[in-house]
Amino acid sequence: MKISGKLIPHILTTDNRWVALLCWTAVAVFIHACSLEKFVPEDGHLLAKVELKSDTKRINPSSLEAYIRQRANSKWFSAFKIPVGIYALSGRDTTRWLNRTLQRIGEKPVIYDSLQAQLSCANLQSALQNQGFINARVELSTHTRGKRLTARYILHPGEPYTIRSLRYDIQDEAIARLLRLDRPASQSLQPGQPFSVARLEEERKRITRLLTDSGYYRFHKDFIVYGADSTHGNNEVDLVLHLLRYRADGNSPETAHPRYNIRQVRFSTNDSNRIHLRPRLLQRSTAIREGQPFSATDLQRTYNNFARMQAVRYTNIRFTLLPDTTLLDCDINISTNKPSTLSFQPEGTNTAGDLGAAASVTYENRNLFRGSELLSIQLRAAYEAITGLEGYQNKDYQEYNVETKLSFPSFVAPLLSRTFRRRSLATSELSVNWNLQNRPEFHRRVFSTAWRYRWNEPAHHIAYRYDLFDINYVYMPWISSTFKHDYIDTAGNRNAILRYNYEDLFILKMGFGLTFNDGLNALKLNFETAGNLLASLSRLLSMQQNASGKYSLLNIAYAQYAKVDADFTRLFHFDTRNSLALHFGLGVAYPYGNSTILPFEKRYFSGGANSVRGWRVRELGPGSFKGTDGRIDFINQTGDMKLDLNLEYRTFLGWKLHGALFIDAGNIWTLRNYAEQPGGQFRFDRFYRQLAAAYGLGLRLNFDYFVLRFDLGMKAINPAHTTSREHYPIAHPNLKRDFAFHFAVGLPF
Repeated sequence: MKISGKLIPHILTTDNRWVALLCWTAVAVFIHACSLEKFVPEDGHLLAKVELKSDTKRINPSSLEAYIRQRANSKWFSAFKIPVGIYALSGRDTTRWLNRTLQRIGEKPVIYDSLQAQLSCANLQSALQNQGFINARVELSTHTRGKRLTARYILHPGEPYTIRSLRYDIQDEAIARLLRLDRPASQSLQPGQPFSVARLEEERKRITRLLTDSGYYRFHKDFIVYGADSTHGNNEVDLVLHLLRYRADGNSPETAHPRYNIRQVRFSTNDSNRIHLRPRLLQRSTAIREGQPFSATDLQRTYNNFARMQAVRYTNIRFTLLPDTTLLDCDINISTNKPSTLSFQPEGTNTAGDLGAAASVTYENRNLFRGSELLSIQLRAAYEAITGLEGYQNKDYQEYNVETKLSFPSFVAPLLSRTFRRRSLATSELSVNWNLQNRPEFHRRVFSTAWRYRWNEPAHHIAYRYDLFDINYVYMPWISSTFKHDYIDTAGNRNAILRYNYEDLFILKMGFGLTFNDGLNALKLNFETAGNLLASLSRLLSMQQNASGKYSLLNIAYAQYAKVDADFTRLFHFDTRNSLALHFGLGVAYPYGNSTILPFEKRYFSGGANSVRGWRVRELGPGSFKGTDGRIDFINQTGDMKLDLNLEYRTFLGWKLHGALFIDAGNIWTLRNYAEQPGGQFRFDRFYRQLAAAYGLGLRLNFDYFVLRFDLGMKAINPAHTTSREHYPIAHPNLKRDFAFHFAVGLPF
C-alpha cells in the first residue's frame, strides 16, 4: 500500500473538520488491510460474525446471547475490530519481542469450532425449555466467504406450556400445618401461569426461606422436588410439589424435620481478653434471640448490623448443636479494628492557572464511646499565588479549615422504641465545620453545623438521607476598597447578585434525599427548603423588618428558598465490552419570602467535566448570556435552574483502558429577570433555542478502586453567540475557541 507524497499537502490544507475523520479512516483501512489469514488453519475459518434470531417476538434473542459458547472478536464502539487488528500486525515468530507484545496487547483471532457451535445449540435449546418452551429447537447455519465464516442461530421456541393443575405433597405434618399450602392464598404457583424452571425454582426458594426463618435450621431446597406430567397434550403441565421428610444422610431413616430453638448467644473475640464494645450495643445489634426459633433472616441481619460498624473488622457466627436435643448455641466472634488512625495528605492545586499547595491532617477514632461511634477531625491549610489582579495589596490566597464529624451507628432520637432501634439500619451524624478564607479581594469566615440521618433498604437498592437541620453562617469581616469600588458600591457597576453574595448570610435548612441504583438504573432525588421555620417565628413573634423589608436574625437577613434536584441515568449493555449511558438531570431552586436571590453555594452552573463538556466549568449560561468580565463571570454565569442531557457510548479498549464517545446538551437559566444577566431568564417559548450542545471523546483509566477520566469536548451549538459561525461551531469548528479539555476522577454519571 503506497500513498503519493503529492496528496499530503492537499490533505493538510483541507477544512480541519475532515482531518480527524480521514485519519481514523486511514488507520482503520490500514489495520484491516493486514491479513488475518496467516493465523487461520488451512481447513479452518475465522469466526467473523455471530447472529442470534428468533422466529417469534415472544423471545428476546439478546437475553440468550450468554448461552453461545463462541463469539466473534470484540469491537471498539461495536464497529471497529481494532484489538484483533493489532494482533494481526504481529508475525507468527513468537521469539521476537515485537510479535509477543502485539499479541499480548491485541486479541487472538477466533477460529470457528463446530463442536462449540453444537454445544451452543444444546445450551440454547435447554434455556428455551427452562422458560417453558418444551418443544423448542435451535437451527444452526453457517455462511462462508473466503476464510471468514458467519454463524447464524435461529430459535424456534414453539408454543409455551402453562400449568394446568398443581398439587402439594407435604410429607411432614408439622411443616404442612405451618405452610398451609392447601389454601390458594398461600400458594405462589397457580393454574394458568406460564410453566418455567425459574418460576418453579422461585417457589422452592420461597418455601425454603419460610422454613429456615421458622426454626428449620437443617432444611434446604433439595428437600423439595417436582413431578411434571405433560403427556395429555394441549401444551399444559400437571405439577406435583413434593416436600420430602428429613434424612441426615443416605443411610439414615426418614424422620420429621427437626425444628431448632436458640439456647444461648455468646460473644467472643481473638483480639484481647475482652470485646471493646458495650454489651448493650452487642445485644442491640444481634437479631438472634435466646429462646426463639432459628431464623436465617435474623442471622443475615446480624451480619449486616455488625458490618456497618466502623469499629468491627469482621464477624464470624457459628451454631453448635446440643447432642440429642433441638437446641442451638450461637457463638458470635468479633474482630475489631484499631480504634485510632492519623493520616496526612498533601495536595497540589491549580485554579484557573493559579498554582498552589494544600495539606490536611485527619484523625479518626472508630470507637469513641465503645459504641462504634466514628469521630473524624480534619485540619486543612491551603495557599495559592494569585496572578492577574491589579490594584490589590496582597496577591496570595490562604485558607484554613477545621471539619469535625461524629457518626453513630444507630437512629439517635428521643421517643424511639427498642424494637425500632434494633431493626433500623440508620446512622446519625453530627458535623461542625469552621472555614477561614483570606483573598486579596475579601476575607470570609464560614461556620456550619448539621444533624442528619442516613438509612438503607438493600433489598430495594434504595438509600435515604434526611437533614434534620443544616445551619450555615457566613461572615465577611473585610472587603477590599478596590473590590467595593469596582463591583459593589459604585452606582454604574452595582451587581445585585454579586453584592448579595458578599454580605453576611445566615441559612437554616432542612432536606431529604433518595438514591436508587440497581446497576442499570440510577436515580437521585434531593429536596431542601431554607428559612421557613425562621419566617414562621418572625411572623409569630411580630419581629420588625429591616430597611430592605427583610426579617433578620442577629442583624443578618436569613435566606429563604426551596430547591429540588432530579438525576437519572440508564445503562444499556450491548455486550461485555460496549454499553450506552443515557443521563437526564434537572434542578430548580426558587428564592422567595425573605430572599430574592439564591445564595451563591445554592446556585447552578454549567459546563465542566460532569455537564456540557464543550465548555469549561462555569463558562456556559445562563440562557444566551455571554460573560464579559472574567473576574466576576463566576458569579454572573450561575442560575436558578439547570438542565443536562447526556448520551455516552462506552467501550473497553484493553488492559485498564476504556474509551467513550459523547454528546451533551443543556444550560442554566434564572427564574427572575436580573439586569446583570441579560438573556438568562427561563421562558417556555425560547428555552429550547438556548440549549447548548457539545460532542467529543474520552479516555478512562479504570483501576477498580477509582477511575481517571480524560475528556476532549468540542462545542456544537453555542447559544451565547454574536455571529452565525459562533452559533453553530459544529459547522465552523475552531479549536482555540471551541475546544475544552477535562480531567476528573470517576465517571460523569
